[in-house]
Amino acid sequence: MADDKTGGALHAPKTYTLPASPRRIWNNLINGQVFVVLIMFLALLAFLSLKTHTFLSYNNLASLSRNFSWLAIVSFGQSMVIIIGGIDLSVGATMALAGLVAARCMQVGVPVPLAIAVGLLVGVIVGWLNGTMVARVRLPPFIVTLGTMSIARGFAYSLTKGWSVTNLPEAFLQLGQSDVAIGPWSVPLPFLIALGVALLVRLLLNHTVIGSDIYAMSSGERALLVSGVNVIGLKVVVYTLCGLLAAIGGMMIAARLGVAAPAAAIGYEVDVVAAAVIGGTSLFGGIGSTLGVLLGAAVTQMLYNGLVLLGYPSYWQTAAIGTMILLVILLDYWRRQRRGE
Repeated sequence: MADDKTGGALHAPKTYTLPASPRRIWNNLINGQVFVVLIMFLALLAFLSLKTHTFLSYNNLASLSRNFSWLAIVSFGQSMVIIIGGIDLSVGATMALAGLVAARCMQVGVPVPLAIAVGLLVGVIVGWLNGTMVARVRLPPFIVTLGTMSIARGFAYSLTKGWSVTNLPEAFLQLGQSDVAIGPWSVPLPFLIALGVALLVRLLLNHTVIGSDIYAMSSGERALLVSGVNVIGLKVVVYTLCGLLAAIGGMMIAARLGVAAPAAAIGYEVDVVAAAVIGGTSLFGGIGSTLGVLLGAAVTQMLYNGLVLLGYPSYWQTAAIGTMILLVILLDYWRRQRRGE
């Protein structure tokens, strides 16, 4: 360090700063989409609480939290895929196929834990196929996952000839229907599972080398290759994780409804992308957070729930979600233009 005229070392003025993690969280909240979606969440919460008498009832909040849970879980995987510049349109069909395979295994006497493992394996296989064709064969993600969506849905229908699987074991149903007592409150188990998955995804993205590489993917694959990163393997891992999380969501839906149907989660791709994008995951890649996805899933489900409570027809729900997606994409585009990206 340079010396001043008196021979003493120059010292920068002492400053007091927040620790790294709280400061990073605060900056993300203020400067990013997370802050916007947080305001949306609070505004919706206040509006629906004042305009309806049943929104804050236990039954409605319990139902809302269960629906939110599997949407959030699947959206975590979709968010990671979008961060690396991809898209997965097969998540809805993967949810249906995984839940149906697990239910079919239980129907023929396979123990519940093993049947769940088989269902998870189905999601892993679909995700691996998506990642392999996108990364190794270099096919467009939209086309690949559109194809696997049709294939998975076709397998789901052919597995039971279009019939649903019912009379599922009680131990399996508890995954989607039971509550956990936490002090004076009774919290739905799916909600706790979603929070647990959120914590694991956050640890992966923010505290591992793989997470850093996932965010860096949008800056260019060549730079990662020069750094020694296995880009092909990384893409396959991300798509495989997306398939795994879709399988978890699919089995939670089957456990909640008490039935596994080949038509389950039709059109769910839109809701999953909406939750990720509304939560701040940029369709241009490189940006996204676990907290944002949680809030995005909550806003999406609150919007659906609120429109039902207010008496609007179901088709307005789809229109509202589509409008919100467009507004968020336009906001993201405007911010990128301001930053000169």
